[in-house]
Amino acid sequence: MNFDETDEKILKNLMVDARLSARQLALKLGMSTVTVLSRIKKLEKEKIIKGYTAIIDHEKLGYSLTAIIEIIAKNDKIVDIEEEISKFENVCGVYDITGSTDTIVIAKFKERNELSVFVKGLASIPNVENTITHVVLNTAKEDFRLT
Repeated sequence: MNFDETDEKILKNLMVDARLSARQLALKLGMSTVTVLSRIKKLEKEKIIKGYTAIIDHEKLGYSLTAIIEIIAKNDKIVDIEEEISKFENVCGVYDITGSTDTIVIAKFKERNELSVFVKGLASIPNVENTITHVVLNTAKEDFRLT
């Protein structure tokens, strides 16, 4: 796919406000609604746009704990472990990384007990050798939009 400046403008605007209609976006960018719609369809088809979502304040929903958990795997089973961990609904990110740790998991919890149960559950996953849990004290920024 040829990704150009127009596609980038459309994406940046949708990342700021995914509720913009194609008509509103076209007016804002000075192009036709048909052009914007066809570009969006192309971006969706190419899986550049994977979906649309709301950015929520997890703390206001009771998820006051954020944990960053390092996982060290054994027996080259990193992918299997990551697939298993990805199934948990409170897991926000699973990253296969370089360095002495194999995987980083970012997850949110309502209370310490939930975090405790989760971490103990990680240890029971086959081929998890060790975990190191970090609890976030303050969040200075949490926004994965590239704007």
